[in-house]
Amino acid sequence: MLHKQKRLKVKYLNSKGKMIKKYSRYLPYFLIAVMLIWHSVLYAQQMRYPRPEFETQYTYPEYQYNYQRAPYWEYLDVAVLIAALSITSWLVIKKRSRQGIMWVSVFSLAYFGFYRQGCICAVGSIQNVSLALFNSDYSIPLSALLFFLIPLIFALFSGRVFCAGVCPLGAIQELTGFKKVKVNPKLEAVLGAIPYVYLGLAVLYSAVGSQFIICRYDPFVGIFRLGGPYTIIIFGALLLITGIYINRPYCRYLCPYGVLQGFFSRFSWKHLTITPAECRNCRLCEPSCPYGVILPSDNLKNTEVTEIGRKMKLIYGALILMMGLSLAYFFYNTAPLLARMDKRVSLAREIRLEKEKGIKAVSEAAQAFNESARTEEELFEEEVAVINRFRAGAPWVGLFLGLSLGIRFYRRIIRHPRTEYEPDRGRCVSCGKCFEYCPVKIKTE
Repeated sequence: MLHKQKRLKVKYLNSKGKMIKKYSRYLPYFLIAVMLIWHSVLYAQQMRYPRPEFETQYTYPEYQYNYQRAPYWEYLDVAVLIAALSITSWLVIKKRSRQGIMWVSVFSLAYFGFYRQGCICAVGSIQNVSLALFNSDYSIPLSALLFFLIPLIFALFSGRVFCAGVCPLGAIQELTGFKKVKVNPKLEAVLGAIPYVYLGLAVLYSAVGSQFIICRYDPFVGIFRLGGPYTIIIFGALLLITGIYINRPYCRYLCPYGVLQGFFSRFSWKHLTITPAECRNCRLCEPSCPYGVILPSDNLKNTEVTEIGRKMKLIYGALILMMGLSLAYFFYNTAPLLARMDKRVSLAREIRLEKEKGIKAVSEAAQAFNESARTEEELFEEEVAVINRFRAGAPWVGLFLGLSLGIRFYRRIIRHPRTEYEPDRGRCVSCGKCFEYCPVKIKTE
């Protein structure tokens, strides 16, 4: 009788443990839903009060200054960043826990996303660094510099752990990726070139002091802040809906900081491995990665390893260099077109059209200019100066794109022999989804 009771108790505990483990997977998604609903309630509560009426006996309130956050709060953000990166590195390299990475993602989304409202952000810090490098009158905030450097330093040691669970932009997509639809490799290669273009243009526009296009077109900051241009909010919502099936579309096809993360991650000291021990080539992990970054073994596939000699390497190198020079020349000629996004250039064009063709300038910037003491000659001189800065910087963007895309193409056509399944260090975001598919488990003492 006692043995029977013990067996029933053990059976009950096992079934209860399996049930807890099963439903604990959905707890992060429940917390995300609670955060979104809570922010929506607060936003609706703020909007339910009517607008003030200014026409009849209205007393204007005393003006209040909006003070900046104290410096120690910025250092707290840096400390939280380092702690989150350290924990994620341990979970990816040592613990190999997919569930732990998910919990860090939930925390990062709550803190860096909804609490800090997507700012300060390592992705946007690219622009601060670029502006500081090419403009001596701009002093970059220390927190922005640290947010730019620290994730890259961690990428040198443990791969793209920032992308795995610390970046709020990646976390909100990771937590909404329920399905796995693989993209055609050729289409993946074409779409994967867009972040390089985005990075080059972001550096160019910030270097010439024009605008921060990463922050301006960030698709998720509007969701974090529950406000912003409706077009950007719709764009972010569409990315999240797309991300249900095609996981992390922004990270894979738009994120400029992911380009830098991928470059540093290729030289990482340690990196995520699919198996904690020797690979058995069982091929169970092959369909597990939704990003298509698992490189198959040559032992089980009849894949020819392309060997090229020194002469062919020189030819490929020359072609890549020619591609870079060609794009540099192309971007130099398109510099005036790129400069039209600058407010000073667009204002000068609007005033010139009014002067030469009689097309009335109706924008707010034009009205402000007409009411100011500035002359048209000063405005046109400023326009020429801005275009010249674009002409000086655009060829370097073209050279960067030509070399980067040429090297990407070279890496796709040239393969090296592999004896086991392994992730592509540059493209792997260390999400840990492949852990659950590997039959080789960590030995527990």
